[in-house]
This record gives sequence, C-alpha cells and structure tokens, in this order.
Amino acid sequence: MAAIVLEESQYKTYCLLDDEEQAQARVVPERGGIVTHWQVGGEEMFYLDGERFQDPTLSVRGGIPLLFPVCGNLVNDTYSLSGQSYRLPQHGFARTLPWTVSRQSTANGASLTVTLTSDDSTRAVYPFDFTLDYTYTLKGASLELRQRHSNHASVPMPFSTGIHPYFRVDDKSQLEIDLPSTQYQVKGEPQVYDFDGHFDFHQEEIDFAFINLSGQSARVRDGARQLRLRLEFDHHYSTLVFWAVKGKDFYCLEPWTGPRNALNSGTHLLTVAPGGSLETVITMTVEKF
Repeated sequence: MAAIVLEESQYKTYCLLDDEEQAQARVVPERGGIVTHWQVGGEEMFYLDGERFQDPTLSVRGGIPLLFPVCGNLVNDTYSLSGQSYRLPQHGFARTLPWTVSRQSTANGASLTVTLTSDDSTRAVYPFDFTLDYTYTLKGASLELRQRHSNHASVPMPFSTGIHPYFRVDDKSQLEIDLPSTQYQVKGEPQVYDFDGHFDFHQEEIDFAFINLSGQSARVRDGARQLRLRLEFDHHYSTLVFWAVKGKDFYCLEPWTGPRNALNSGTHLLTVAPGGSLETVITMTVEKF
C-alpha cells in the first residue's frame, strides 16, 4: 500500500511509503527539492551529511542533489549567450533554491511532484523563463525521477540536467561496479583514458566522467551490505560521473545529459523550443542477495 505522510520539523518533509516492500523516500522541497533518504527493507541507500543539511546557508552533501541548468563546472564559472556573459556556480542553482510541492498521488505508487519556476534571481544568471516539474515515484524497491523542463521564453532554451546521488557504502573494497563505458576524462583534463573496470580507492579523490556510453544503465554490487543497485537513465543522458573521496562513506554515480562546460562547448547540450517541454527519466532499483 502506497502512502504519503507530511512531517513538520526544521524543514517540511514528505515521506513516500510502500508498506509491502518496507520502502520509503523522504523529500525536502525547500532544500533544493532533494531526496534525503531512500530505504528498502530497512536498508538506507543514501549518505547524508546531517550538519550541512541543517545549515540552510550550505549546499547539501548527500541524498540526491538536482543539477540544472549545468552539470559540473563552467570554465571560470562563466558562459556566453547572445554576446553577453553570465556566471553560474558548479552544478547550477536548482540544488540550492526552494521548490514547491505541486502534485501528490498514491494511485500507482507514492508519487510527489516538486516544482521550480524562474524568477528575477535565476534570470540574472540564466536569462530564460522556465518551469521544472520533477516527479519522484516510490514503487516497490524502485525510485523513479521523472524530470520535465518547460520553456516559457520566446527563444530556444539550452541546458544540461542531471542528478548527484550519494550512495552509502561501508567498505568500498567490496564494490563491484559495472559501467556502460570504457573511456573517461578526469576533471580539468582534456585527455581521454581507458578504463579497466577497477577503481583505486586509495586515491584521495576519484572524479571520472565516463563518455561514449554503450548503454543506458549501470550496476553496483555491494558485497559488504549484500545489495545490488541498478541505475537506469534514458537516451538524453550522455555522461556518467563516478566520484568518491577517501575516508568518506559514499560513492556518487551521476547521470548527466551533458559534460562539464556544455553551455560553452555545446557538447550534448539539450535545447527546448519556445513553448515546448522536454522530459527525462532516471530509475534506481535495489535488491538484496
């Protein structure tokens, strides 16, 4: 049975529930529309830095931060459009702005839509009128994120979109990771490297952007927690970023529609026509073994 429960605490939290699978997802609209927790069968799937989450002046590290209208960083945090320069921080502004709840449903799983609409602050750095409607649906052991990007401007709207999920891990040495690519780039380097299927978790940081994808899904087997994770994303997503930091109990597996600096380079940049919309879909599924 699906249900949605509102909890009033420091931030309003919407709890999506699936009793049959003992699953829940917690959404906090005012903190960037973020999912902070996802549990299946009592197992927490996400890492969350609780101290940063409680401080509204800081970006959240954990859960699923939402990336729009850029993924990653721009060169010098700057891009040009129609002869004018604008500045955007890494990953854009969607993850730090308050969203609102626009729809709830329990007809086919527990479903919550959060909405972000352009205003003077967004137009100052990204000169478009837009609406983002992102729908989280918890159904069984799966969590789906359906993202609708609508352009209300009179000119085409270019953008990249993505997510930055922080998956909890107890022992990175027991991760087996199956990615749909054997080529990657390191942040800040133009070279393309071949990937042999293994990560060196003794490094201080791993920040690899996998390109030339051969499929639209990735799988992770966590031997320590006896969990299998499947991450699926539609054809709009061209880049899959793997990020891990030594000594931190998380790894990030991030589907991006475009690479870093796409607003300048145009590489895999998505565009929505005036009055049009574009929808993207990401699904996460977990199972025990």
